[in-house]
Amino acid sequence: MSSLEEPLGLDNFPSIDIDRLQRFSSSACRPMPDDMGMGNFWIEGRSCSSSNSCDEEYTRDTFPWRRQTRDGSQGSSLNRKMSSFGRNHRVFGSVCDSYMPNQQYNTHGSENGIRDLTNKFLRGIPKFVKIVEVGPRDGLQNEKNMVPTAVKIELIQRLASSGLSVVEATSFVSPKWVPQLADAKDVMEAIRNVEGTRFPVLTPNLKGFEAAIAAGAKEVAVFASASESFSKSNINCSIEDSLTRYCTVTLAAKKLSIPVRGYVSCVVGCPVEGPVPPSKVAYVAKELYNMGCSEISLGDTIGVGTPGSVVPMLEAVMAVVPIERLAVHFHDTYGQSLANILISLQMGISTIDSSVSGLGGCPYAKGASGNVATEDVVYMLNGLGVKTNVDLGKLMSAGEFICKHLARPSGAKAAIALSRVTADASKI
Repeated sequence: MSSLEEPLGLDNFPSIDIDRLQRFSSSACRPMPDDMGMGNFWIEGRSCSSSNSCDEEYTRDTFPWRRQTRDGSQGSSLNRKMSSFGRNHRVFGSVCDSYMPNQQYNTHGSENGIRDLTNKFLRGIPKFVKIVEVGPRDGLQNEKNMVPTAVKIELIQRLASSGLSVVEATSFVSPKWVPQLADAKDVMEAIRNVEGTRFPVLTPNLKGFEAAIAAGAKEVAVFASASESFSKSNINCSIEDSLTRYCTVTLAAKKLSIPVRGYVSCVVGCPVEGPVPPSKVAYVAKELYNMGCSEISLGDTIGVGTPGSVVPMLEAVMAVVPIERLAVHFHDTYGQSLANILISLQMGISTIDSSVSGLGGCPYAKGASGNVATEDVVYMLNGLGVKTNVDLGKLMSAGEFICKHLARPSGAKAAIALSRVTADASKI
């Protein structure tokens, strides 16, 4: 998520503020397991923490989520070739079940038991998932060395050609705060005729909105925080002031029939305050939705979330915003992104933000690594039989292109592994 806060020094582990780190440790304020092994409320020890107290409990009965049916269709041709590695497939109706050769069935000696178990865990996963690629904006904004405009343009074009229907192109913020994106106007001019892909841009205020529209933007996005401290350090205003500011943007957008996407940052944890109560996230998401945002993206800005903390947050938000209007945006600081995405899918979320090659991070929240890699997300979805319309091979090519220019290896584990498999196969 876009950020303007001061560095917190979390990148130097020996000098980490132990009190701050303990907010997210195994003994810190965390979700209490319920009958599904998922959290309901924050606790510390045996009682709620006074510094991060919970003001309400969230249960499955309070915020039930809708479930959908999925099919067992495969993804791109590359994934069909790779899907045989390490597992076999047996199809029961519309569900693909992984199994080991000669495995024993359940105690009833029937495939029905296996089918029921598979359905239990995969029933809620949508048939189709929309991926919002944020690499060109959220990914590149964190780069210290300037990325040439021509490279940005080619990256966007490659991402669009891979089948991604939404690619966040750039941000119309002050070059003083994000100099890497000072060429926003030139980027938009170059991609305005690319068909088949939407290119939303970030606009932090009315001035940014007007500049974006003048540059040809057809969709915009605004960003608010669920943490008061993060809001003040990031955009120099309170949560309420930021919402008032964005209301003027959404009103102007409505007059021009311009869709507005709303981002909510720090939906699980804040680098300053620690765990963020789900009720605060729900409040900000509802306000953005009520002012006219067509989609609300829930961002774990510093990547501290786990399924146990993501579930109660989503339950709270789903109680006030229609599920079809929600997206999730996870950073992979603690390696939890794919697990968090899977539980979000099981709850019915069908829009996922990700960044090619795992580029990005929170520029001023040191210790927060990049976004979940789009390649890893597509690989997992293909394995689940979920359609994305994204060609994994072309997506990997786009990742290789930008990583070459940045002179760094890809952060996408699936891309690295598949590239090795392809290289080894070529030697045979």
